[in-house]
Amino acid sequence: MDTIANGLITIMNNEIRRKKECIITPASKLLGNVLRVIQMNGYIGEFEFIDDGRSGKFRVQLLGRINKCGAIRPRYAIKTREIEKWEKVFLPSRDIGILAISTHRGVMSHKEASQKNLGGLLLAYVY
Repeated sequence: MDTIANGLITIMNNEIRRKKECIITPASKLLGNVLRVIQMNGYIGEFEFIDDGRSGKFRVQLLGRINKCGAIRPRYAIKTREIEKWEKVFLPSRDIGILAISTHRGVMSHKEASQKNLGGLLLAYVY
């Protein structure tokens, strides 16, 4: 069960239907960090964690800016100099979209990771 894939598919389905918000279940810390990266880059609005006594939920405000998003499986390990290669594989153009990368300093976008000269695991793409 991949919580990142489930969450991003839920966001994509609700974006297609032009909804204002969506509920993502189950929640996880990693999914929360990926949502934070997507939010910092302006693709979604505010999101909040709802504790339901089980695994929890995220309520996400949608802005209608996502054309496509998804999880990257398997989670490829990449080095700093390979980021541009993977950007060509998953994103439509050079300056459009972001890759979410899990580094030893936390989850961040590929732009931030290349500035800090960090590699890590590819988690998701959004454009």
